[in-house]
Amino acid sequence: MKKKSNSYAKWGYIFVAPFTIAFLIFTLYPIAYTVVLGFTDFKGLTTTTFHFLDDPFGNFKSILGNPTFMTALKNTFVIWLTNFVPQIALALLLASWFTSRRTKIKGQGVFKVLLYMPNIITAATVAILFNALFGYPMGPVNDLLQKLGLISGPTNFLISKSTARGIVAFIQFWMWYGYTMIVLVSGILGISPEIFESAEVDGANSWQTFWQITIPNIKTILLFTLVTSLIGGLQMFDIPKLFLMGGPDNATLTASVFIYNQAFSGSYMYNRAAAASMIMFIIICVLSAIMFYFLRDKDEAAMRKIIKQQEKAYKKAQKGGK
Repeated sequence: MKKKSNSYAKWGYIFVAPFTIAFLIFTLYPIAYTVVLGFTDFKGLTTTTFHFLDDPFGNFKSILGNPTFMTALKNTFVIWLTNFVPQIALALLLASWFTSRRTKIKGQGVFKVLLYMPNIITAATVAILFNALFGYPMGPVNDLLQKLGLISGPTNFLISKSTARGIVAFIQFWMWYGYTMIVLVSGILGISPEIFESAEVDGANSWQTFWQITIPNIKTILLFTLVTSLIGGLQMFDIPKLFLMGGPDNATLTASVFIYNQAFSGSYMYNRAAAASMIMFIIICVLSAIMFYFLRDKDEAAMRKIIKQQEKAYKKAQKGGK
């Protein structure tokens, strides 16, 4: 007699059902609805009906022709690059320091917690903190610079475009370098210790080990960090919005703040906000694809190409043999 087999597939479906339902309702549906709104005339707080435009891409043309959007897009890239370059550099340095076999750091756990701490502070708290630090006419930064003789009197740092943009970039750097460091540390710890031991035996110094062994072996982690930072940077909203409301004179206005203003300020132009969201989505997809292409494992790609060629040659030979 055949034993009755137990099927556990239904339990798998039951366990994933809550997430699937939540994803369909709270993620997929809003995304699809946003895409539809981008081709309509839907605007106004109390409006419930909308019509598709005669020119389907009218909203997209309006957004791309809007100088404020182009300013926001430029600000977004400038702030992201300004904070990401020092962020990845410092995170790599700290990750290499914490995982070094030559310099065994005591109390690593305490250091990691302290460096990661800014990432768990809420954006509203950080915005209030830096508003107080750079307060005018009285504030810790003003007092310190005056005592050091670097400025002659109280200075309102937050009315300078470049200074305000730099402060926002610094806040983003300060909040996220600890997270990036933790990700890179986990990647470095995943490298086989035998590789480092072989490098030591061959007489490689710390600098050579870092560039010739560590960096090539964490290329996948670096790609993950770069792509997630790009996505987060282009969606930057909380600090620019809460800290300076996009000012002064749109100097810290980012694409996400622009989209928010289009949808929930003034005339409530949901259609244009949806169009701007899709434009940002396309930009993120294109830039992510470019990063994946340039940071791909070329040796693995070449090996896959050779395997495909061999498979084609084998199938061709089989057909010829028939």
